Amino acid sequence: MKSKYLGRQGELRSFLRSLKNLSENERKEKGQSINIMKKEIEEAIKTKSAQFQSSGLIEKQWIDVTAPGQKPVVGHLHPLTQVIRKAEEIFQSMGFVVIDGPEVENEWYNFDALNVPQDHPAREMQDTLFIKQKNREVLPGREKLLMRTQTSAVQVRFMEMTQPPLRIIAPGRVFRHEATDASHEINFYHLECLMVDKEISVANFKAIIKEFLSQFFKKPVNLRMRPSYFPFVAPGFEIDVNCLNCQGKGCPVCQKTGWVEMLGAGMVHPNVFKNAGLNPKDWQGFAFAIGLDRLAMLKYKINDIRLFYSGDLRFLKQF
Repeated sequence: MKSKYLGRQGELRSFLRSLKNLSENERKEKGQSINIMKKEIEEAIKTKSAQFQSSGLIEKQWIDVTAPGQKPVVGHLHPLTQVIRKAEEIFQSMGFVVIDGPEVENEWYNFDALNVPQDHPAREMQDTLFIKQKNREVLPGREKLLMRTQTSAVQVRFMEMTQPPLRIIAPGRVFRHEATDASHEINFYHLECLMVDKEISVANFKAIIKEFLSQFFKKPVNLRMRPSYFPFVAPGFEIDVNCLNCQGKGCPVCQKTGWVEMLGAGMVHPNVFKNAGLNPKDWQGFAFAIGLDRLAMLKYKINDIRLFYSGDLRFLKQF
């Protein structure tokens, strides 16, 4: 701006050069006006420069207005949040409703209502984080508080309030009292899926889970079902998925078998329906539970679950 008016090729110089064509009186009059204008411009520039210097807005005598600005650091979603949202999106596209339940649960909904026997090892302190209460041992199941070990606890709560048919998923945090290592954490994310109607079979379950996994991993997925025992389903089975790392050819991830254990599932046990106030002769359905941390580890090929909870920005910035 200074050179535009005061420079050698500036506008004031141009005015001064034009004075030679004027009469002596006009030259003197306009020359004085130009000198006054020059002093005013110089004084304005001097005052403004002093203001910039005193305010600390600049460290040098000039500002390069053409220089690119500094980009602010922008946050992004945690990888587990991304996985949860993707899972919800896929299930919602298949007609499922996302529901929630309390993380501080009672023993009835976490164990009893799900047909888990009183002497089941999962109830012991090595697996369950009970909340300290007075005379806890003599309290009934609905009053014994604990940190939920599975979002399966939402099943009976929802069926008590909602008449089938229904399709729900319940993603959320769960807690286990166990030592942490590369594949275990005291706190992780769990997704429970429940579908109940008049005529629901294992074929419905297989179609749903295969569609979900194929969409989630963005590639075809082959399943293998093995008989297994879970108190809240009958029959129960475990689901293996063809290893996505080696495409079933055999590698260290799948221990050379070509298969990776993914989740437990089964047809809802009649006692679970009874505990929810439903007649098991009228309804049938399937339920399964899957660890969302395990899904994230498989999707991003991460070998240590603890990295998700480390708060290490070098790790988190990769997603």
